[in-house]
Amino acid sequence: MEERGKKIIEACLQESSTNPIDIFYHIAQMDFIRMHGPEHHVLDGAALLTAFYNAGGKIDLRACLEELMKRGLQMPGATCGMWGVCGAVSSMGAALSIIDGTGPLSSDASWGKHMEFTSKALASLAQVGGPRCCKRDAFLSFEKAIQFINENYDVNLQYKTSECTFSEKNGQCLKEQCPFYKATKKKVAFICVHNSCRSQIAEALGKYFASDVFESFSAGTETKPQINQDAVRMMKELYGIDMEQTQHSKLITDIPTPDVAISMGCNVECPFIGRAFDDNWGLEDPTGKSDEEFKLVIKEIEQKILTLKDEIGMSE
Repeated sequence: MEERGKKIIEACLQESSTNPIDIFYHIAQMDFIRMHGPEHHVLDGAALLTAFYNAGGKIDLRACLEELMKRGLQMPGATCGMWGVCGAVSSMGAALSIIDGTGPLSSDASWGKHMEFTSKALASLAQVGGPRCCKRDAFLSFEKAIQFINENYDVNLQYKTSECTFSEKNGQCLKEQCPFYKATKKKVAFICVHNSCRSQIAEALGKYFASDVFESFSAGTETKPQINQDAVRMMKELYGIDMEQTQHSKLITDIPTPDVAISMGCNVECPFIGRAFDDNWGLEDPTGKSDEEFKLVIKEIEQKILTLKDEIGMSE
């Protein structure tokens, strides 16, 4: 943990934002920050200190970050469930204590004001509930911390509403119960054997016609060195889409786990993807056929994409 804490300090020293949420979000996506973990006892307060300094706060940032790391490393993991106090709130409370030089024997107003901050932050967390958070407790705590600092110090921290993008990585995500949850679009995978023609066309047309409703992917059980060149040519002609600029032949293991998996069908054996397909479009393989036949298949895929868009849109 100490090594993670040192990396957090060095990352914070590279930040220039006056929005602690931006700083937190940037660092939280780095490979040394786990989804859950006591490194948040350092990161959350460190982001607040960094934004405070960047906004003109008169502190020695490195010294303050090192002191925060020392305190954060003393906090045990699972404090939210085991101690009834969220580590994110405690980290930001520690940051305020460091800014003001507050200690257990302090008799000035800072002692009580910090208690007031932590009580308000904990109350906002309690309203959302558990189980443990991934990032929501940090976002909620930052809301109260930014308000507190802007009201009590001669600095102005920036704030913008957060929209979490960590949901898919968190097995305990509260989804719609969380105020920062970003509803994700369904992932649709178009599957064939070689992922060079029909499935590539379906991916491209899915992105072209239905990106507002679902995400499109294509894959196969084998790959080809390039996308079918007739398909590339006709997609440019019909839609102005250059598939070679945005797509390539992929294996099923190269794409995210789909919510909907569609087999392109035709006269070859459908590949096994680990579960049953949600639909089989039964498309003829146009490879080697005339442009007219090729375009008929493309137009058939277009109509199926539009139908699928309506079906998924109505189910949301």
